[in-house]
Amino acid sequence: MHVTLPEEGYPGIADTAYGRLADITAELLGIQVDYEVDVSFMDLEGIREINRDYRGKDAPTDVISFAFLDDKDPRDRINPFEGDIMLGNIIICVDRAKEQAREIGQSPDRELCFLFVHGLLHLLGYDHMSKEDEERMFPLQARIMGAYEERYGKL
Repeated sequence: MHVTLPEEGYPGIADTAYGRLADITAELLGIQVDYEVDVSFMDLEGIREINRDYRGKDAPTDVISFAFLDDKDPRDRINPFEGDIMLGNIIICVDRAKEQAREIGQSPDRELCFLFVHGLLHLLGYDHMSKEDEERMFPLQARIMGAYEERYGKL
């Protein structure tokens, strides 16, 4: 598993946290192939523009994922017999993450990592458009975060 972060990274969070979360996700989902994910951090205005241009929603959001693989096309599903696969990009809004962390009483680091996991699951084909999808995705997010904190401590 390879997670590419901006050269400057994000102050306060060890780069290793994202790679560890990605590895735990792969482990829990039984994914045995190497894959790559690109992560970027933006401010409110930057993510608002992307949200407007690509999703038709003229408002900031916390995280946006751009999957390079079409989960609807079986030829694009993860194949355990292939090499490195670029899953896509995860764009996280730092301002929104800090705001949400404050609202729910957790650390900004934990919220940034949670948003990374949320975006990663979208790249892997998970969604929350329906109640049924939500019931699959949200407990998995909690399980991944819990496994991380059990192994490496609280964020």
